[in-house]
Amino acid sequence: MTGPVTTTGPRTPVPRSGALPAAAEPASAIPSGDGIRPGPGTPPGPGIPSADGTPSAAPSAPSATPASPLPAPRRAMGSGRAERGAEPVGPESKGQSAAARPGRADGEAYGSADAATAAPHDPCAHGFLPERPPVRSLIGTWTRLDAMARAAAIAPDREAAVALVERAHRADELAALRQRVSRLSLRNAEAAAMRIAVIAVSCGWCGLDPQAPAAREVADEAFLDLWAAIAHRIDHDQFVALPTLALHNWAPERKPRRHIPIDQLARTEALVPIVRWAPEGQPLSRLDRLMLAATRLEAHGIWLFRLAETLAGRSPDDSSTPTALRRLVRVQHALRAQLLAEAAELAAAPATPQQRAVLGALAGQGALEPPVLQAADAVLGIGARRMREGRRQLLRRHLPAQHRAWLSAMDRHCAPVRTLAHRGGPDAAVYREAQESLIALRRTYTALVQAAARPTAAPLTKAA
Repeated sequence: MTGPVTTTGPRTPVPRSGALPAAAEPASAIPSGDGIRPGPGTPPGPGIPSADGTPSAAPSAPSATPASPLPAPRRAMGSGRAERGAEPVGPESKGQSAAARPGRADGEAYGSADAATAAPHDPCAHGFLPERPPVRSLIGTWTRLDAMARAAAIAPDREAAVALVERAHRADELAALRQRVSRLSLRNAEAAAMRIAVIAVSCGWCGLDPQAPAAREVADEAFLDLWAAIAHRIDHDQFVALPTLALHNWAPERKPRRHIPIDQLARTEALVPIVRWAPEGQPLSRLDRLMLAATRLEAHGIWLFRLAETLAGRSPDDSSTPTALRRLVRVQHALRAQLLAEAAELAAAPATPQQRAVLGALAGQGALEPPVLQAADAVLGIGARRMREGRRQLLRRHLPAQHRAWLSAMDRHCAPVRTLAHRGGPDAAVYREAQESLIALRRTYTALVQAAARPTAAPLTKAA
């Protein structure tokens, strides 16, 4: 005799403990039509009107940082959930923050899967700034690289910096670090790359290819092996340039009370370099201030990246195209004002012959080009007109692959807008005004670099 049969309803799957819901597709950070508007609760800054067309007062900023002429950009909706959805789900992530997990330096695990490598890069979120603030200090055996970079940055000349590298080679420190490169997370590998770049430019090796046989006749062989291993780990060969030396070498002077987006953090907080080019206890050098100025320029330029996305694929006859171009002009004027505000403090800062030699070497390699200016070039086509295309790609080689891909996409998608250069009428006049404002911005940045490399008593003027 068979027992009673119990009928149950459909079973409802119970989510695993610690599992997160699927991330929603983030909405575009750029409104269609007339360009970009600040989000709810975000007051627009001076120079960019609010929704009702009335300008608003500038928000207060800390005295240590020049006041921003740009508003705080609107964040992409749903980005916070998308970032949380990319976190690893497992026993070590239950009820435990990333910063508190064992085996992590500044919240990053060695040998863990990198969520940033799986997600496509979105410059509308934070431009070409790193997704998280750079690592302040490395741990374990990597503290030796940290100390070596700090000592090389304040070395009186290239010979003293080379002697530091050779001493580390004789102590087998470089070989020990080379064996541990594969265990680095991507974020810590980028932090190590910044320190490698500091050592390389201090020794006068910034123009070398670490895998070229000729480089071994000039530089230390063990250091070149470590350099090549780090380049392979971050998938970027030509990283010894301003994007690495500036955008991965800063930290807020004081920890903010709440979490804020990284571009807002770099705009509103007083910044200090992680690896100083001036000795501890002394004022920041001109090279320090130039690198921090480039970082703040990138943070203020987030609006330019979003306007580039707005203009991508837009027809020159579209009514929203001249509106976006006018906004682009205002953003470029604001970026130029930001550089002029940095000039006074930079001109008053000290500089040593070694620091000027570092700047001269980087300038000779075309390694001082800010990424935000390359983004403006991709939209307006100034670079292709004023320099050969090969020179343009030579400047871009210092950017990571995903950033170069984004710039190449902008080259293609903004081609219809660039046809305004061969037309007449009010729309073409706005386009030419945008080109002229970019040229003025480039000249101001060039004058800032020259002021850092060749000290002068006179500050940078608005006529530069």
